[in-house]
Amino acid sequence: MNETAAPLPTQAQISAEIAAAPSGRSEPALGFAPYRSSLLRFPTKDLRQADPEGAELLAPVFGQHDVDPLEADLTIQAGGEPLGERILLTGRVLDGDGRPVRHQLVEIWQANASGRYIHQRDQHPAPIDPNFTGVGRCLTDADGNYSFTTIKPGPYPWQNHRNAWRPAHVHFSLFGTDFTQRLVTQMYFPGDQLFALDPIYQSITDPAARERLVATYEHDLSQHEWLLGYRWDIVLTGSHATPLEGEDHA
Repeated sequence: MNETAAPLPTQAQISAEIAAAPSGRSEPALGFAPYRSSLLRFPTKDLRQADPEGAELLAPVFGQHDVDPLEADLTIQAGGEPLGERILLTGRVLDGDGRPVRHQLVEIWQANASGRYIHQRDQHPAPIDPNFTGVGRCLTDADGNYSFTTIKPGPYPWQNHRNAWRPAHVHFSLFGTDFTQRLVTQMYFPGDQLFALDPIYQSITDPAARERLVATYEHDLSQHEWLLGYRWDIVLTGSHATPLEGEDHA
């Protein structure tokens, strides 16, 4: 007897589930039903104590001098320039009292302009850009500033439901004083028509918190005939903290 896979839910069904979800969460909801894979990925058992020193022995280690300033420019490749809309992403990393978080390691990764990652599991039939890896990193300065030059990513399908597409976004990773303090989140671009249809974005059910994931376009950051500028501050704690992904979404 042949078994057939269950049909994917439609966008209308997903939108109805999003509308029925409890509101007011400022962090991604655990086991958010419209985000299908989260039902299998969030913790269901008690946490276990881990030896932090043992974890550090297995983690990569970077000193401040190991991060080259050129790593913050994702448009620099040996073979040529990448395709797409060149942009500047900049902002500050702050604590809950508005103080800068200095010398913070900030990493980003993203799809290319066609919505394709350089990853063996990404089989989206969009072209791979041989001149774009989609990864970069930098250290915040004395005022908590970070800055990346990159290409605006494209949306892509992700098989959560029928005709499911992710809004354009950039993944951010931040490290504290050691690699056991990693925080991960996503930054989105203003005015994206896919926001209301995306269960990952909508898993943060507090509208004000969701808006803190969206960068602002700032014309003064744009450079004449070269790139467009976006600003996005990351607040680590407090009532205006940037929503961060938990271990269930890592």
